[in-house]
Amino acid sequence: MLRRLPFAFVLLALALPLHAQRADNAMSEGEIEQLRESAYFPSDRVLVFIKLLDSRNKRIQDLFARPRKPGREDDTHELLEQFTSIADELNDNLDDYGPHHKDLRKVLPKLIDATERWASNIKQPPENPTYDLSRKLALESIHDIREEATRLIEDQKTWFAAHPPSKEPENMPAREVPRQPS
Repeated sequence: MLRRLPFAFVLLALALPLHAQRADNAMSEGEIEQLRESAYFPSDRVLVFIKLLDSRNKRIQDLFARPRKPGREDDTHELLEQFTSIADELNDNLDDYGPHHKDLRKVLPKLIDATERWASNIKQPPENPTYDLSRKLALESIHDIREEATRLIEDQKTWFAAHPPSKEPENMPAREVPRQPS
């Protein structure tokens, strides 16, 4: 038993970088930078995620719009995995924004519209065992995003009705009221 313990640690040490590498392959450095730049603006960040997912969705459509090329199924599998990874990251962000009451009222309807578009397009390629599981996972991620966005819309309607946002930007100092001479 004690002999197997170091072997288990070696396997664990090898598995962690492989998992991290798979997640990193979902986005390019430029896409990661776009997300970093929008980190402080939740609405902008959600729009960047929509753009990234639209990009993957378009690339999947393009694979089937052109004459078949060798490796199309593998490419579809890879794009669906990227799509799922990015969608899961978006869903994690939505989970974080809810309790902090970030104002996403303008962007959530756009997100819901996008989920309908993505689901419709991802269902279009013919069934193939190479990417059917990846497609199923992508559709589940889309479903989760749609549910979270719908829940957030209701939560935000309630929250912002009870706590209307101030008219002044948070970063700006309050206006000074001129003093009346005494």
